[in-house]
Amino acid sequence: MAKNFFEDMSKVKRGERRTSGRPSMDRMRVSSLSQPRREEENKKEEYSGENKADRVEKSGYPGIVSYKKKSGSRYGLWVLAATALVFLFFAVSLLFSKAEVTVTPETKSLSLNGSFSASKDKSAGGISFDLVSLSGEENKTIEGSEEKQVSVPAEGRVVIYNAYSSSVQTLDINTRLLGSNGKIYKTDRKISVPGRKADGTPGSMEVGIQAAEAGADYNSSPLDFKILGFKGSPKYEKFYGRSKGEIAGGFRGVTAVVSDTEKAAALLEMKNALKTKLLEKAAGQIPQGFVFWKDAAFLSDIQEDMKPAEKKGAVVYALKGTLYGFLFPEEKITAAIIKKTMPDYDGSSAYIANLRSLKFTLLNAENINFAAVGGIDFSLSGTPLLAYKFDSNKLLSDVLGKKKSDFRAIMAKYPHVASADLSVQPIWRQTFPERAEDITIKVHYPPVD
Repeated sequence: MAKNFFEDMSKVKRGERRTSGRPSMDRMRVSSLSQPRREEENKKEEYSGENKADRVEKSGYPGIVSYKKKSGSRYGLWVLAATALVFLFFAVSLLFSKAEVTVTPETKSLSLNGSFSASKDKSAGGISFDLVSLSGEENKTIEGSEEKQVSVPAEGRVVIYNAYSSSVQTLDINTRLLGSNGKIYKTDRKISVPGRKADGTPGSMEVGIQAAEAGADYNSSPLDFKILGFKGSPKYEKFYGRSKGEIAGGFRGVTAVVSDTEKAAALLEMKNALKTKLLEKAAGQIPQGFVFWKDAAFLSDIQEDMKPAEKKGAVVYALKGTLYGFLFPEEKITAAIIKKTMPDYDGSSAYIANLRSLKFTLLNAENINFAAVGGIDFSLSGTPLLAYKFDSNKLLSDVLGKKKSDFRAIMAKYPHVASADLSVQPIWRQTFPERAEDITIKVHYPPVD
């Protein structure tokens, strides 16, 4: 019995060793099945978005599937996207296409030295002119550098009134006036005093006066006057005068005086200053389409006046004058210059870029009464630069929608073009844009003076 017990124990141990060393078929089957299920779950997570047609069975186990990524369809999508982008790029670039044409017209340098005539009457044909006139005044205080014994009479201004009749009364130069201070003064020019008006208002005329004698005794505040020549007649009470402002400047003694040389220099300086001032004023009033040369402006109707200054030995020099300037229509003067310098001119539209730089000379200026001038002769000299005009609007209509290759043939129809360049964006576009706003035409003219 004991023997049988030990034999049974030995069998049990050997059976346990066989079991621990070689797992049973049931345990292997369970282990093998559990591993594919975990892999299947992982694959489903990775390829959850794939089509069922992409599923394949794995390792020969029925019902156990995995997902395989289809690389061919992904490549096709990339190609399609790239093609769409290229198409979109070309479409947008054509939508925003631009063209720019740069044209430089032909120019010619001419030689000019000729005489011309112009009339103030515009209906006479040929060159016409307009006359501008501006008046002004310049003042300058001059200090004398020489000392001399001088006798200077006092001076002033008086208004003479005619309450006697409706007839004009003439008063000669040096008519004696008796001032209310008891002193005698003389008129400095001949005048005609208008008669009394119908409503009884006296006629009046202003005139300058100076004291009958030199010296400071004749300097005075405003005075009333009678005409000595009418004393003892009814006119004596009906003709009278009243001074405008003070009567001043009377002096007798040694003082500093202004020499003739100083006077001449001051007068020249004042003339130049007055002319420059009036020229600047005139330049701002020149209408468009007219040319005004500075040499075609002249200072005339000059009036000089010199009075003692407050400072002893100094005088105030006053100069009045009128500037007369000749204005010429640009088109007419340009046509006359072209006719004189280009006998073979073909009539193309053109202008002179440096027209205002030409030298103007008025012929016989010393014999001209500018206030009443009706016609003049003058000369022009210099090197006019003729520039042909270009019709950019016509070119724009000619190139709309045309082929780039037609550009040279189109430009050949335009005369007097020195150069023409074309730029089209994008560079692969073979035609001009269809819209006018997408085309820019730049014309390079020479600068105008």
